[in-house]
Amino acid sequence: MTTMREQSRTVSTQSSMVALRVADPQEGVTVQELPPVDKGIGAWTFCAAGFVLEMMVWGFGFSYGIFQDYYTSHPPFDSSSGIAISAVGTIALGLMYGEAFILSFFLGRYPDYLRPAMWFGLALYFTSLFCSSFATQVWQLILLQGVGVGVGGGILYMPVIKLLPEWFSERRGLAGGIIFSGTGVGGFAFPFLLNTLLDKVGLRWTLRIWAIGTSLCSAVALLGMRSRFPVPRYGSTQRRPKFIPPQLTFLKNALFWSFAFTNLLQGLSYFPVSLYIVTFTRTISDQITATVILALFNSSAVLGQVLLGHLTDRFPYPSIMVVSSIGSALGAFLLWGFANAAIYLYFFAVIFGCLSGGFSSTWTNAAAECAGNNPEYAGMAFSGLAFSKGVSAVVGPIISGLLLEAGKGASMSHGFGRSGYGAVEIFVGSCALATGVGSMGVALARRRVSS
Repeated sequence: MTTMREQSRTVSTQSSMVALRVADPQEGVTVQELPPVDKGIGAWTFCAAGFVLEMMVWGFGFSYGIFQDYYTSHPPFDSSSGIAISAVGTIALGLMYGEAFILSFFLGRYPDYLRPAMWFGLALYFTSLFCSSFATQVWQLILLQGVGVGVGGGILYMPVIKLLPEWFSERRGLAGGIIFSGTGVGGFAFPFLLNTLLDKVGLRWTLRIWAIGTSLCSAVALLGMRSRFPVPRYGSTQRRPKFIPPQLTFLKNALFWSFAFTNLLQGLSYFPVSLYIVTFTRTISDQITATVILALFNSSAVLGQVLLGHLTDRFPYPSIMVVSSIGSALGAFLLWGFANAAIYLYFFAVIFGCLSGGFSSTWTNAAAECAGNNPEYAGMAFSGLAFSKGVSAVVGPIISGLLLEAGKGASMSHGFGRSGYGAVEIFVGSCALATGVGSMGVALARRRVSS
């Protein structure tokens, strides 16, 4: 019996031939040779461009904790609800994750619109972020820095999701890990840059400068976003593919749904930490330490993404998921839960950031296996997994915000859960443990699929 990876290589070759026939169905016509998979200047140029887009879009999104702390402590937003302010960042992340699934169907029917769409996404991202510098009320921030930046960022990033399965097969986990590590690189550098800008030029010029800088870097990266296959061209008499393909077998696959549910649990554990680690650190230390902690938390994902991504090419990814989730749970309960000095948070930021932040590097191989003998749907399967993470990006911070308000600054017994964060820490650790259980369910579903 051939292994799943051997099937993936075979189907990848077949899909390449299909793509050529679709692009030019006439017999006897010389067709161009496709660039190689997993190697060559085309593949690694795409990988580098994807890294830059990941860094600019997601690195900024995961640095929202700096704005969360600033908005709650500076006018004109300091009198607003903390949950409303947190909604700005969570809505942006939720939309960027969630809209990918819808966009995958749209681009499946209109693949020739990919390049115009990504430039439109860049324009919307820039306009929304720049205009948010004029906001005076929280609802305006939610609309611009939340909804506008979220929708624009999701469209801007969509080529990475759609094109990654085209360029990489055997090294898909490694390539995904390199690209996804851009979040950690941006998440390390951006908190320091944003803090410096906020101190030197204030909120409004910080947002304007960031909008311009992000757009210029992203525009250069978009030049490397090219499809490996010839882009189909449809005339007025040619029928386009259906908006919802008739054979989305991965939606009937237990592996997909078990992974999606486990992914949702993992997001419920991850996003509250990303959002509240800065504000918690300030309760036991100063602003500089809080910024360093957030930077360490985000940058540790670089190591996690590359290392876990590489390991998923060598070992079954459910095993990697179990190690990630159990390690994250222990970090949440022991290091964050009993933290009474910054030293505990340094260790927590590195361990939790690496293990939990690297979890998404398992998506690429999981999506490919969910797609099975239809590798052209791997991007859609990946987008479906991202959608589940988007749900948790919104729900997780809301639940943790309610738990934090219910705690009212009180500490639990035996030094656990200082400054009212005890219930949040229990929620984070419990969701991480539940992710480990879900990962075992993924392993069982995967065994059924491969048998």
